[in-house]
Amino acid sequence: MEEMNHTYTAANYKSDQSVRWCPGCGDHAILNTLHKAMATVGVAPHMTAVISGIGCSSRLPYYMNTYGFHTIHGRGAAIATGFKVANPEMTVWQISGDGDGLAIGGNHFIHAVRRNIDINMLLFNNKIYGLTKGQYSPTSDRGFVSKSSPYGTTEDPFIPAELVFGARGNFFARSIDVELLTSQEVLVAAARHHGASVVEILQNCVIFNNGVHNFITDKEHRAERTIHLRHGEKMLFGKNNERGLVQDGFLLKAVTLGEDGYTIDDVLVHDAHCESNFLHQQLAMMDGHDLPLAVGVIRDVESPTYDAAVSAQVAEVKARKGFTSLRDMILAGETWEVK
Repeated sequence: MEEMNHTYTAANYKSDQSVRWCPGCGDHAILNTLHKAMATVGVAPHMTAVISGIGCSSRLPYYMNTYGFHTIHGRGAAIATGFKVANPEMTVWQISGDGDGLAIGGNHFIHAVRRNIDINMLLFNNKIYGLTKGQYSPTSDRGFVSKSSPYGTTEDPFIPAELVFGARGNFFARSIDVELLTSQEVLVAAARHHGASVVEILQNCVIFNNGVHNFITDKEHRAERTIHLRHGEKMLFGKNNERGLVQDGFLLKAVTLGEDGYTIDDVLVHDAHCESNFLHQQLAMMDGHDLPLAVGVIRDVESPTYDAAVSAQVAEVKARKGFTSLRDMILAGETWEVK
């Protein structure tokens, strides 16, 4: 990632295209915070590429004043991988929805995470196929009624965080489309992380799945049902930070300070940089019921990246073999002439 000695504003990253999402769609808020996050990081627009697959979220590259590629269904992560390996100096953002990224694109998603490609993967999760008009997706809840499941789904959903940790991911963060400052915070952190970063954003589809995240996003209960994690800070939540997370054996427990003898000293401090992902997985799997849903940067651990390793390997082989071109490499082995 190239940092420029130049000050950019959000406007520098906006294209002149009219934004064509439904009025009230959560994608508008995500686009707005992405523009601001890019300006904060300060990588020049011409050093940035935004790559997507197919779906409502995948229209996003049109609205960026950067390099962009609206690719094919589920293949955004694969194409972003190839682009980054071929252009290691570029900052790459890969945009996908829960259908595009986790159904047809699920294989590419987990392997991009496993390989630790230095790309920023944004997963817009509205638990529905919006562009194709309301079919259930890999993240739709069991029993969900949709056009493709009129009597309710009979399967359990993927949990994006679980996939990331199962693929040995080193960066996972979560936000909500209506939490603009939190979204900007985690996008900046994702851009500054070296390696595959995954940001899940809970997004509302006003047409086909309106209110799907209301249990979490409702203003009256949001403070009680979410916890904003920040590295080095106590894991506190509630309207007045009167509640906290403590260790209960090998599990986590939500307590109220001052009750049952619990004090601020008992509350855990968030360590996003801990090598072990044991606690990170527990935090990421909280769902807002018995334990609050975690937003913010949950895991941020540095590890060797695939693209840097490939570049180093190519340079080493070229130097050792004396290759200066592809032709040199081809002709270096056994050759014969056909007459």
